[in-house]
Amino acid sequence: MRTILLVGLGGFIGSIFRYIVSRFIVAHSSGCFPWGTFIVNLSGCFLIGLLYGFTGRFEWFSTELRMLLIVGLCGGFTTFSTFSNESLILLRSGNSILFLLYILGSVMIGLLCTYIGLVLTSAK
Repeated sequence: MRTILLVGLGGFIGSIFRYIVSRFIVAHSSGCFPWGTFIVNLSGCFLIGLLYGFTGRFEWFSTELRMLLIVGLCGGFTTFSTFSNESLILLRSGNSILFLLYILGSVMIGLLCTYIGLVLTSAK
């Protein structure tokens, strides 16, 4: 039960942080490209890579702390459902190029961000 509550707490914090960061980015960008979700998801990919690297490297990261940070915080911060919806909005509005850039950029750069975060924290 304790782990479930910690995941919920992490998700609560991550979701609020996602909302704040995304709103800030949207307020400071223009055009129809979904910059808020794009930046949030890429930074979340980098963060999860960092956290996986740190939690695997240091013994003092308990399973509960890992669940709080990785499953809860990162899971609440990033958003696949919004990414999917915004992708379809771009496609339905006739922005095929932006649609492809958004999908390919999100997946490819997201994987790269996760890998970089993991490499940065896993080096011994």
